[in-house]
Amino acid sequence: MKISSIPQIYRNVNRLTEIISVLSKYGLADGISFLGPDFVKDLIKNRDGEALARRSRETRIRMAIEELGPTFIKLGQILSTRPDLVGPALARELETLQEHVACDPIDVVRQTVADDLGHPIEELFAFFAETPLASASIGQAHRATLHSGEEVVVKVQHAGIQERVRRDLDVLAGIAQLMERLPEWAPYHPTETVAEFQRSLRRELDFRREERNLSHFSLRFRENPHIQIPRPISELCSGRVLTMDYLQGTKLSQKEQLDAMELDRQQLAMHGADLYMEMVFGDGFFHADPHPGNLVVLPDGRIGLLDFGMVGRVEERLREEIEDLLLAVVNQDSEAITSILIRIAEVPGDMNEATLRLEVVDFVTHYGNQPLERLELAQALEEMIAMIFHYRIVLPAQVALMLKVFITLEGTAQLLCPHFSLVQVLQRYQRKALLRRLSPARRMRKLRRIVSEVEQLMEILPRRTLDILTQIKAGKFDVHLDHRGLEPSVNRLALALLASSLFMGSALLLSQEVPPILFPEKSVLGLHNVSILGFIGCLVSVLLGLRLLRAIGKSGHLDRRD
Repeated sequence: MKISSIPQIYRNVNRLTEIISVLSKYGLADGISFLGPDFVKDLIKNRDGEALARRSRETRIRMAIEELGPTFIKLGQILSTRPDLVGPALARELETLQEHVACDPIDVVRQTVADDLGHPIEELFAFFAETPLASASIGQAHRATLHSGEEVVVKVQHAGIQERVRRDLDVLAGIAQLMERLPEWAPYHPTETVAEFQRSLRRELDFRREERNLSHFSLRFRENPHIQIPRPISELCSGRVLTMDYLQGTKLSQKEQLDAMELDRQQLAMHGADLYMEMVFGDGFFHADPHPGNLVVLPDGRIGLLDFGMVGRVEERLREEIEDLLLAVVNQDSEAITSILIRIAEVPGDMNEATLRLEVVDFVTHYGNQPLERLELAQALEEMIAMIFHYRIVLPAQVALMLKVFITLEGTAQLLCPHFSLVQVLQRYQRKALLRRLSPARRMRKLRRIVSEVEQLMEILPRRTLDILTQIKAGKFDVHLDHRGLEPSVNRLALALLASSLFMGSALLLSQEVPPILFPEKSVLGLHNVSILGFIGCLVSVLLGLRLLRAIGKSGHLDRRD
């Protein structure tokens, strides 16, 4: 752990103690679930009185996160977009996280609005509902009416949430640094994951970012006749208050109300999927949370998008790779799938690439036998992510988020049209994607980028070459070798030398009967005039030898031939 992180943990020692207490409770329940008898499994319960040891491991993790509060709930929601890191089963469980966040009293809400916007609520709004529409971990939403008669929604940040989040982030950073040193956690990159989470949560705490996102998307799709995105009221927005248009519609999660509407559901699902294709592959800037609660069907049949706190950005080069990956899945091209995965992801050095290629071939063969109209892309992507998790391949965060968006999108669209398949949209999009790539504007952008990179290379290369030649001429050119995996071998060699030297020295002490002497008067079990120092030395050397053999045996490298 870094020295700089110690003050952070010390400053938040009470919160750290609370976190350790909750994790210990759920960790003990995890052990009891495997080992304990049935009557013991009912002893450890959560705050709602549920027996923890009778739940699955993934459910216990989700319950622990809910008990730890808003910051950890947000962490769980972000981890649910990274099934390549936590596994598909845990990612699915984390999608169901519930935010048990009490609403701030109306007086506190009024004070927050007045502090941030500079005027009392009565001066800013003709009507402001005291009962919130919803309350989440970061803030709560109230319905209001402007003096112009326009209906709006006012999202107000919970009082004190920034300080609570800062405290939890400090503790999480310290815990991540400790976990990074443990071999079983190192492959999951806890420090990088927590750093990514910190950036995401700090952005979400600043409502001005969500205001900019709303402005961008509402402007970008203002001409689209099938989509409606709420427009922010900029003069009534700040870092802790966000005012936007109120979209009165039926959420896709409200099945009964949706059934009562006369809609062309197939067409509506297609419009929504086309919108996401345009956002992801056209702009590289997309709404990253298309779950049913964030999409509404307006009375005129348009789709309304809500909650732009979580958005994704993908740069053009990576966007093309994901485009190719999805099209390779649709076209059952196993070679392309494997090559793209290895090219864009972080692959462990000891991964068996041949075995991965065989698994991808099996994956493609399985889905290749299904008619395209019956192929569910979400199921195929989930199976592919499970394979990625098995091989400890780590995807870039933007790629993992994008794949998760497509999985969620297909499930959401099927609420409108049960037989909807995103594959049909991708097939229609394939020709459009090819034309976009071959467009003169895109070719020119790519050419300019290549020319710029070649120009930089040509500028740097002569100078670097001259530096190397100068070092060689002066005899200062050094080659640094990184001996990976050599440290354990050196440690074992040193331990073997120490054990053998100690044994030889102790044997000499025993043979010369060097005092102090054990059993000088009579023989015990055949031992007489035994040097105590020699005996202890021999015993320690034998223990060191056994320790060495155990270490070699656990590594499996005793007689392996490479």
